[in-house]
Amino acid sequence: MVFDVRDAGPADGEPVVLLHGFPQDSTAFARLTPLLNATGLRTLVPDQRGYCASARPRGRRAYRLHETVDDVLALMYDAGLRSAHVVGHDWGGIVAWALAAWQPDRVRTLTALSVPHPAAMQQAMLTSDQSVRSSYVAFFQLPMLPERVLLAGRGAALRRTLLRGGLPAEAVDHYVRRMLEPGALTAALNWYRALPLSASRPVGTVRVPTLHVWSTGDAFLGRTATEASARHVDAPYRLEVLDDVPHWLPELAPERVAELVTAHVAGA
Repeated sequence: MVFDVRDAGPADGEPVVLLHGFPQDSTAFARLTPLLNATGLRTLVPDQRGYCASARPRGRRAYRLHETVDDVLALMYDAGLRSAHVVGHDWGGIVAWALAAWQPDRVRTLTALSVPHPAAMQQAMLTSDQSVRSSYVAFFQLPMLPERVLLAGRGAALRRTLLRGGLPAEAVDHYVRRMLEPGALTAALNWYRALPLSASRPVGTVRVPTLHVWSTGDAFLGRTATEASARHVDAPYRLEVLDDVPHWLPELAPERVAELVTAHVAGA
């Protein structure tokens, strides 16, 4: 497989790998990376597995969490990096949590945007409204039906959902176009469909300096799992709460995220 990667900033700068979520691609960080580069950081932003035609394997087994974590390790190896700072949003955040837990020597710092630690998320599903917020995940488990619903009318339902979620129209149009590529939405949904196959390997405790950024405007992820994530980090940990920003922090709050990430990296 060949992954598209946006590599920017000074070659000798502190390396920061940024991982996007669903249904985004590397352009999710287009407003954030120039701000990081301006502070001297090097940024590497891949289109993750399934999000580019040259790295779109078939079948849900190819999208298990250990596979997507290995993709990041391969990127670092290819870039000549023993370790890097890792920033993940949405599904990219889950990959980042797992990478930091399983390979702490490869992660200088972890920044999780929006997404809580997976173990905190599982517990919150039983004790809060998180199961309601995440009800779409059960729908995504169904074969073929989600694709038919979301892509009908050239992606009309997906477009409406993203617009209601607060994404700018230009970003929505771009992501919907990408999901209309042959096999693209199925590959993206296979990340969800592989969840039961990944359950046998818990993410575990994170032992690297961790910054967790969450907003009160996130319709998908609630406060319970967010606040519980600290229990799963045995290292310096900071939770930064933004006010009223929707789920899409890289696109909608790049200046504040850049400030936080830059300070986190410098502090390490």
